[in-house]
Amino acid sequence: MYYFVPKHAGRPVYSYRLSIVHFWALSFMYMWVGTHHLHWTAIPDWTSTLAATFSIMLLLPSWGGMINGIMTLSGAWDKLRTDPVMRFMIVALSFYGMSTYEGPLISLKDVNALSHYTDWTVGHVHSGALGWVAMISFGSLYHMIPKLWNTQIYSVRLVNLHFWLATIGVLLYNTAMWISGIMQGLMWRAFDDFGNLQYSFVESVAAMHPFYAMRAIGGMFFLSGMVLMAYNCYMTIRQGQRAEQAAPATAVASA
Repeated sequence: MYYFVPKHAGRPVYSYRLSIVHFWALSFMYMWVGTHHLHWTAIPDWTSTLAATFSIMLLLPSWGGMINGIMTLSGAWDKLRTDPVMRFMIVALSFYGMSTYEGPLISLKDVNALSHYTDWTVGHVHSGALGWVAMISFGSLYHMIPKLWNTQIYSVRLVNLHFWLATIGVLLYNTAMWISGIMQGLMWRAFDDFGNLQYSFVESVAAMHPFYAMRAIGGMFFLSGMVLMAYNCYMTIRQGQRAEQAAPATAVASA
């Protein structure tokens, strides 16, 4: 993010000081955060509380990094209308902010009592993995590959199509997991008038079918975009190699 976003936008990093704080805060705090996924299991209570505390503390530097990335684009917002690579980067930053807000939220024990073992956790992880990591990686590769082979991207239209397929795919995937996860948690906690579980586990699985179908469609959208990207990058590299091979012949002919 701190290299490719300013490089592609043609703007300096908004705040180098904030980027340093962001780096060291992540380095120090993140090692304590993962244990919040083990709430309500056989771990000491102090470990669980420590994980929740550091998860909440991590919200500030994480959002500081997101704001730093978005503010780096100040003065370059007009590129969003015409540059799909820039759209990949701004959507990635948005998902980074969203997933780093959701993490501290589900680290709270009362919220985690609902989300634990459900698809909500799956949706949270994939909002970071697909929405943040994959999208910023796509944007970075689209920026880097043409420069490595000293050429232009083969098809801007395919980049734009990939952006919309990836964005729609992530939204479908994550929305399905959020809805099904909350529904799972509520069904597992529901009791009838006699104090018995109102729904069996099999009934909760059956209720998830529409959302798993929605998740599959979202995954197909996302995968289709990656196939387009692979083709576009291959053709870009091939285009650059052909231009490189043609350059000496042109020089000899002109001599």
